[in-house]
Amino acid sequence: MNILNKLGLGCSTSTQTNMNPSPIAQAPDDDAPAPGTQFAQFGAGCFWGVELAYQRVPGVTQTEVGYSQGITHKPSYEDVCSGTTNHAEVVRVQYDPKDCSFESLLDFFWSRHDPTTLNRQGNDVGTQYRSGIYFYNPEQEKLARESLERHQEKVDRKIVTEILPAKKFYKAEEHHQQYLSKGGRFGLKQSTAKGCNDPIRCYG
Repeated sequence: MNILNKLGLGCSTSTQTNMNPSPIAQAPDDDAPAPGTQFAQFGAGCFWGVELAYQRVPGVTQTEVGYSQGITHKPSYEDVCSGTTNHAEVVRVQYDPKDCSFESLLDFFWSRHDPTTLNRQGNDVGTQYRSGIYFYNPEQEKLARESLERHQEKVDRKIVTEILPAKKFYKAEEHHQQYLSKGGRFGLKQSTAKGCNDPIRCYG
């Protein structure tokens, strides 16, 4: 894996090319969550730290990192990092609505990143790092838009978070999954315990 890409030093920030969009990539995410659970999908910069944050949320039963909202089918990490596929790095969260509301996931989303910086979070620069809430049903869309309006009242700069239907989710390569809880770059495992407030070291 190219760590320079994660540091925003090896990724192109160019916009998508004239590639023909794949109808599969543009289709809705048709994966099914486990019975009794629901999906939510968020983009908030590098997906490693975002995933670990959601792993710690009570009521979240599963997390996966991957790529969505792009124009090509089955993109690789290198494809996404090239800036030509329009994919965002996202975390797909599976949660039990009896134990965890979508509103609480939204509150967590706003707390985890700066939604006023376009196509970047800190040193990570590129369209793949954009801020986004990708909804699975009209209720999620309604709650997301209401939440954005409330959060906008708390910040001075304009929020650039996109709110769009969840499209095909492509699971990222296995070494990206639960990257920080497995040890990250330096082999130092970080806790996934529910309710854990330990600072998240974004590169391990």
